[in-house]
Amino acid sequence: MDFAIKSLGERTVKINEALLDKIEDNYIVSDSRRVLYNTFIDENGLSEESLATNFELAGPRDRLYFDPSKIKSAIVTCGGLCPGLNNVIRSIVMQSWHKYGSRSILGIKYGYNGLNPTKGYYPIELTPEIVRDIHLEGGTILGSSRGGTEDLSIQVNTLQKLGVSILYCIGGDGTLHGAHEISQIAEKIGYKLAVIGVPKTIDNDISYIQRSFGFETAFSTAVASIYAAHIEADGAPNGIGLVKLMGRHSGFIAANAALAMNTVNFLLVPEVRFDLYGPNGFLKHVEDRLQRRGHAVICVAEGAGQELIEKESGQQKKFDASGNAALDDIGLFLKSKITGYFKEKNAEINLKYIDPSYIIRSAPACSNDSIFCTMLGQYAVHAGMAGKTDCVIGQWNNIFIHVPIEMTISKRKTIDSRSPFWRSVLETTGQPASMVNE
Repeated sequence: MDFAIKSLGERTVKINEALLDKIEDNYIVSDSRRVLYNTFIDENGLSEESLATNFELAGPRDRLYFDPSKIKSAIVTCGGLCPGLNNVIRSIVMQSWHKYGSRSILGIKYGYNGLNPTKGYYPIELTPEIVRDIHLEGGTILGSSRGGTEDLSIQVNTLQKLGVSILYCIGGDGTLHGAHEISQIAEKIGYKLAVIGVPKTIDNDISYIQRSFGFETAFSTAVASIYAAHIEADGAPNGIGLVKLMGRHSGFIAANAALAMNTVNFLLVPEVRFDLYGPNGFLKHVEDRLQRRGHAVICVAEGAGQELIEKESGQQKKFDASGNAALDDIGLFLKSKITGYFKEKNAEINLKYIDPSYIIRSAPACSNDSIFCTMLGQYAVHAGMAGKTDCVIGQWNNIFIHVPIEMTISKRKTIDSRSPFWRSVLETTGQPASMVNE
């Protein structure tokens, strides 16, 4: 792992000569101030490896690379919707305008596609007046889309023609892949462009990032659906409440919602394989649960059990504009299999299926997420003005840090089925540690 953060060059502008109001010395951050990646201490203390692997601290530097009054910055939001997008946009604009005195801020429409002239989208000027109340709404005032990364030299050329010096890329794994490539292309042609990522994904699956914005709002909103499923299941003979939540490769939303609600009996996530049939299969355990308690609540992440659907359908995988595999609907699949299983046994069940996916994505940010988004935006501007590039603003041990984009896209963060976190899930749901037939 290379924790080093790239910089556009020597910083020559004294921050307190450039800012509208001065920053106190104790708020200024040195590049040499670091945050340990591994914070555990064993009987021998911190190892040399632990001391060597550390993050650069986020925050304002004593000198800037750019003169804020002379540069133009741009903001782009990519991928699916997520709570908090407008909050981050607003924070970047307010910080750039009121703290740094930077008056030229562009909003790029509809993701990376908005930087391709052939698409017919045009950037908009962002001001404090325009973004004043947008944090009260879900979605993004800039619009969002997937794709547009087929030839990113087009986007770099557009940015150069627009005279953009800092590009803020708000998005998840696909967005950050694109941001990394944009940074590389700009460096290759000698274009001094600071590329700063802000981690957005309700799945919370970005590596080396403690949490991504929108995640807390997502699982908190999902709790209402689990509550409804529990009430429906408990109020009918052999009642089953089945809730499908987002989580393509990582089941963090479903797991956190289950822990928060404490009424889920079976949690199915992409990281933990399960069998449908057999003495230790999922359906047999649901049957046993109904015989014991008369009702069951099941929560499934959208990426769980995809291999079971593929095996039955025999169809080839399809992909979306971002290159993600198009998932089959595991919720409807399980609904069909559960219904069929009990029908064969002539056993009556009352199954209610709830899919709140788009309600969760489009919700305004909760209070804690809103605070987080505001601070992410502020730290992003500090990094951009200092000439940092090809990096993401994140948190580690609740401290804001800079993470090289290359590290965040090197692998996907997933639930470790051997972790204390997953053990808490098993203890809360009461489900078997394994539902696989040996």
